[in-house]
Amino acid sequence: MKNKAELIFIPSPGIGHLTSSLEFAQLLINRDNHLSVTILCIKLPLTPFSDSYIKSVLASQPQIKLVDLPLVEPPSEELVSKSPEHYIYTFIESLKPHVRATMQNILSSYPSSESHPVVGLVLDFFCLSMVDVGDELGIPSYMFMTSNVAFSAFILSLLNRHIEDVFNDSDPDLLIPGFPDPVPPSVLPDAAFNKDGGYAANYKLAQRFLDIKGIIVNSFSDLEKYAIDALSHGQSQAPPIYAVGPLIDLKGQPNPNLDRAQHDKILKWLDEQPPSSVVFLCFGSMGGFVPSQTREIAAALKSSGVRFLWAMRSPPTADNADRTLPEGFLEWMEGRGMICGWAPQVEVLAHKAIGGFVSHCGWNSILESLWFGVPILTWPMYAEQQINAFRMVREFGLAVELRLDYRMSSDHVMAKEIEEGLKQLMDKDNMVHKNVKEMKEKARKAVLTRGSSFITVGKLIDNMLGRN
Repeated sequence: MKNKAELIFIPSPGIGHLTSSLEFAQLLINRDNHLSVTILCIKLPLTPFSDSYIKSVLASQPQIKLVDLPLVEPPSEELVSKSPEHYIYTFIESLKPHVRATMQNILSSYPSSESHPVVGLVLDFFCLSMVDVGDELGIPSYMFMTSNVAFSAFILSLLNRHIEDVFNDSDPDLLIPGFPDPVPPSVLPDAAFNKDGGYAANYKLAQRFLDIKGIIVNSFSDLEKYAIDALSHGQSQAPPIYAVGPLIDLKGQPNPNLDRAQHDKILKWLDEQPPSSVVFLCFGSMGGFVPSQTREIAAALKSSGVRFLWAMRSPPTADNADRTLPEGFLEWMEGRGMICGWAPQVEVLAHKAIGGFVSHCGWNSILESLWFGVPILTWPMYAEQQINAFRMVREFGLAVELRLDYRMSSDHVMAKEIEEGLKQLMDKDNMVHKNVKEMKEKARKAVLTRGSSFITVGKLIDNMLGRN
């Protein structure tokens, strides 16, 4: 027993947070057989299939245990529309007593003659208030940031302001440590402008950065060297940064929204398309459009002439298509396009037929696109996606700009603009294609033995096990 070391993970229940957290847990136990992981599973009505997702991933992982936290009354749904960040922050706070009791149970399961082998608490960004529980029980905390290093730098930079000092659209461009160029306020997350608690929630989470032993990030140094250096050397208050990515679920776990027949139909259709000829349109688990915007996308696909696979949250049927699509669109697209409800994104991006990706610029989607060398057309929607899109286009030259500052509540993108973006995206002579191919090689090198992320994971494990 004395060599065993246990980590307790508390991930957010959102599917985008779970996928990379579980990949990271598996990476750690595969790297060091002294380690085991216990995941405290949060149940939230807004994330109905997170539970089945975790169970499907962990079915073959005996070194990873799952402990369900009790169901608690969530905050009122009205709060979600006002501020998702404040809603999650409030909900996580209410779980503290249950987390404390669960962790005390875990610790008491070890014989009293031994020092307990729980060496760390690995907390999602939204779960950082659980640092208090770790401190009470003498367990150091680390944050696992499912977004990127520069977003961590932005959150930390809030501490140079006041808790009531929300941003304003009319502010001048901002100088933020970790960003090489001034950042226009228009690309900040919605929460930055939110007086209803979104800004304050992020501010309180930023304060907890000062209480953790390290920020573990799903990124890699060849992509974010500037931000890593700025945080590591420029910000005395920042804890050490561990870039351990890209962490990608290459197996593509089953999703309850996707039946096997649909999965096979999508891949069979892709098999029949020429190499690099298809645009994949997919806007994440929360990305959907009003019918008028859907019609503009359809019109752009038709006039651009590109082949396409379009994942929609509510795909039209023959009966209701005319409410959401231009008349005759389903008949026109036969053979050149496919619309589906949910697509196995990793398998789709890995397919040789895919030549471009119209994306909401969620961080997992960006890493997957780089891993498979597929350039992105940027259509950010929520959370930190506008900042991600801004960096992909302006800082890295790894994406084609459609919009950087799109807001679902107020914006409408017309067919002509989308058509122009699609043509640029699929233009093989566009420099973005060359840049993405080069970054694909760097992403894959980072995780190989002696790659930057491989070395960083070793340093992190040494830190957790007190070997430094």
